[in-house]
Amino acid sequence: MIFRSAIISLCLTATFVVGAPAAERGSIPPSVRNTQNPKDSPLAPAEALKRMRVPAGFKVSLFAAEPDVAQPIAMSFDDRGRLWVLENYSYPKWQAKGTDRILIFEDVDGDGRYDKRKVFWDKGNYSTGLLVGHGGVWVCNTPQLLFIPDADGDDVPDGEPIVVLDGWSRQSAANAVNNLNWGPDGWLYGCIGCAGSSHVGRPGTPKEKRTQISRGIWRYHPTRRTFEVVARGVVNPWGLDWNEMGEPFFTNCVIAHLWHLIPGAYYERRQGESDYRYVYERIGPTCDHLHWGGGAWTNSRGGQGKHSVAGGGHAHTGAMIYLGDNWPAKYRDTLLTNNIHGDRLNNDLLLRRGSGYVGRHSKDFLFANDVWFRSLTQKYGPDGGVFMSDWQDYGECHDSDGVHRTSGRIYKIWYQETKPVGKLDLAKMDDGELVALQLHKNDWYVRHARRILQERAAAGRDLSEAKSALRRMFDERKEVDRKLRALWALWGIGGLSSAELIKHLGDDNEHVRSWAVRLLVDEKKAPAAAIRRFAEMARDDPSPLVRLYLAAAMQRIPLDQRWDIATALVAHEEDADDRNLPQMIWYGIEPAVGADKQRAVKLISQCKIAKLRKHIARRVSEK
Repeated sequence: MIFRSAIISLCLTATFVVGAPAAERGSIPPSVRNTQNPKDSPLAPAEALKRMRVPAGFKVSLFAAEPDVAQPIAMSFDDRGRLWVLENYSYPKWQAKGTDRILIFEDVDGDGRYDKRKVFWDKGNYSTGLLVGHGGVWVCNTPQLLFIPDADGDDVPDGEPIVVLDGWSRQSAANAVNNLNWGPDGWLYGCIGCAGSSHVGRPGTPKEKRTQISRGIWRYHPTRRTFEVVARGVVNPWGLDWNEMGEPFFTNCVIAHLWHLIPGAYYERRQGESDYRYVYERIGPTCDHLHWGGGAWTNSRGGQGKHSVAGGGHAHTGAMIYLGDNWPAKYRDTLLTNNIHGDRLNNDLLLRRGSGYVGRHSKDFLFANDVWFRSLTQKYGPDGGVFMSDWQDYGECHDSDGVHRTSGRIYKIWYQETKPVGKLDLAKMDDGELVALQLHKNDWYVRHARRILQERAAAGRDLSEAKSALRRMFDERKEVDRKLRALWALWGIGGLSSAELIKHLGDDNEHVRSWAVRLLVDEKKAPAAAIRRFAEMARDDPSPLVRLYLAAAMQRIPLDQRWDIATALVAHEEDADDRNLPQMIWYGIEPAVGADKQRAVKLISQCKIAKLRKHIARRVSEK
């Protein structure tokens, strides 16, 4: 393996921790065979760990490795702090039956290695995504989204998997539905790459009533049972997370790596690709840099030379915005993603600019110095340490050798010393304790507690005291992120009326106002009073972030109610050069322009954004 001279010069360390005793180790399913060239072989786990380099003060341990885990493609924590790992043996060929598995790992003493391991399920077929919550486990199992119930939490499925959605395309081996996550709004979010056209719906839904998506971000509500596309475009998104203010970001392969997720956006795709006739132009990436040194993206394979200086290469997997409580403050609210060609973790700063953010390149965080290193997902846990999967294979999704079936590792990264959290089970906490966790420094607790409260509300539990406590928290806390946590938790348990949200439209902080806009249109039935306020805010609100979400909201209200909002938004000449606003305004008004061209002509005369005048005129002239 090649050591980069720039890395060798750093005074960095890694710590190796031995795995579980042989008697407790698992095994690869007997039906799995190694399809890789037998002359190819990975580094031994201990040797791979020794080669890793992280910043001073950090250490890395080997949490689990083959034969205890192989082909780890996704991970999720439960409310006890245990790590659930999805093994994918199906790639790269879909078949009628599979042996993909879900494993549960537990580190009892907090020393960075697992102590207990259990197989929860072993009948997955092209399984690529995993998420625990709402009384069971959610699994991307192409062409289906499954829910495996385990209401009593005994780690044994209560019955056969329930097909929640189907219709996900099997056309592409590498660009499958993936990366399940709970959003702050209570929805289940996921990604889908360019795998042909998926037509998604509940089982039995006729094609004409299904939702079409070819690539982008989608979401499903676990209690309303509603599916919708959040944004369309890019190539192969494979990572999604939220920052301190609840702004979502996702990572992508082939073209630029970092994107700010805006509801209703149409993002750039590969050059020459097009769809949706009236989109005209697409929104570009959030990052102000590329991780390869120019030229064709294939030139970055190997991640060396000018590509190493830039960050390693074009292909990225996983997205984690660190909001734990163990790493130094400078890493908080920054994004980490794996760079496949550069066998490392890149680190981007997320900085507010205009209506959104700019992702600025920071120093690469971890260097594996192992060309087989493939970290597909990264997640921080209850002690603030970060768990990082390693698929362990040579090449990438285009590797002609197939895959090495029997290798895989899970690493843990933490800073200095951490105190074990001890026995943990958030599901056994009372409502008041879960409310109090909304103030915890480690967002792991915040997110799990919020989801548990949502589950209890869905089950019909009386949460009136929790609602009162959360309202007090919102009113009394000065920190914006804490106010937002109270707001999201209230929303998840049905504790926010339309009248309260309309009141929050006048909040002093732009993030609270923008979230009030988003929640008012969450169910696509905003009251008339809210839509009138939207028009006033579109005219008067000084925040381009708020104007961005007003533009996005137009797509979720009736066409005839968009005109006043649009008329106010197009009058902001200062938004003409914003990277998001002109196009988001256009996506919101385009259907209205097509439906009422006479009114659209009048809008041109009121528009102070040149790009929008051009789009409106073009649309008016077309059939």
